Amino acid sequence: MTAIDFAAFVDELAAVSGETIRPFFRSALGNAGLGLENKSRSGGFDPVTAADRAAEAAMRTLIKRTFPEHGVVGEEFGAERADAEYVWVLDPIDGTKSFICGMPVWGTLIALTRGGEPIYGMMHQPFTREHFSGDGRGARYRGPAGDRELRVRDCPTLADAVLCTTSPLLMNAADRQRFQRVETAVRLSRYGGDCYAYCVLAAGHIDLVIETELKPHDVLALIPIIEGAGGIVTTWDNGRAHNGGRIVAAADKRVHAQALELLNR
Repeated sequence: MTAIDFAAFVDELAAVSGETIRPFFRSALGNAGLGLENKSRSGGFDPVTAADRAAEAAMRTLIKRTFPEHGVVGEEFGAERADAEYVWVLDPIDGTKSFICGMPVWGTLIALTRGGEPIYGMMHQPFTREHFSGDGRGARYRGPAGDRELRVRDCPTLADAVLCTTSPLLMNAADRQRFQRVETAVRLSRYGGDCYAYCVLAAGHIDLVIETELKPHDVLALIPIIEGAGGIVTTWDNGRAHNGGRIVAAADKRVHAQALELLNR
C-alpha cells in the first residue's frame, strides 16, 4: 500500500471524530458538560475532556475494525501494537486549552506512520470544517474557502517573517530567553494556535512556528503537511522532528537557518 490509499480512510476518521467532538464545543453547559480533568502531575494545568477521550475511542474502534493488523498510539489511551509496520498516531484535540475556552484554534491530528516515518497526516478542525492534509510530496486544503493545494510562501529574512508560538510561558526560562532572540528579530509575533499555526504556515499565511516540549502525537501529523507544502520542520538543533521536543517549522529554508542560528547562539 502507498500513502494515498489511506486518504479516504483518514477522511472517515476525521468525520467520526468530528461528529463526536462538535456537541461538546461551546456547549450551553459550559465546562460543566466537558468532563474536564487536569492530568498534570507537576502542579501545572494539562486539561483533558470527555470529548478528547470519546473522539480517540471512536477513531481507535474504526481503525481496529478496518485495519486490525495496524498499531495505534494515542494521547489519551496509549499504545497498542506500536511495533507494527503501519501505526496510527492520534491526538483527538490538540489545543484542549483553546477548546475549553471556546476558541476555534484547535484540531484533531491524525498521522499514519510506516516503519516510524510519517507518510500521511491530517489536521481536521471540526467546528470550522477545515481539513489540512499532506503526504510529504504535496499538501491540500479542503473547507469553506474551497479546495486547493497548500504552498508555503517565500520569506528571505527574519525581518520579513511572522512568527507564532502557542505561548512562551510553556517554555522553561532558558528556552524562553533563546526564543526571545528570534521574536525580537521578526516583523510580527502572535501567540496561540497549537496545531492550527502549523497549518496556516503550510497555507502561506505565516513564516515560522517555534515551540518546546512537544510530544510525537503533537507533531507527526503536521510533518507531511508542512513538507508537502514546501516547508521544513526540525528540532532546534536541526535534527529530526519525529520525536517532538523543541520544534522549529519554517516556510523558507533561509528563515529556518536564521532562526536556528539565534536559538543556538
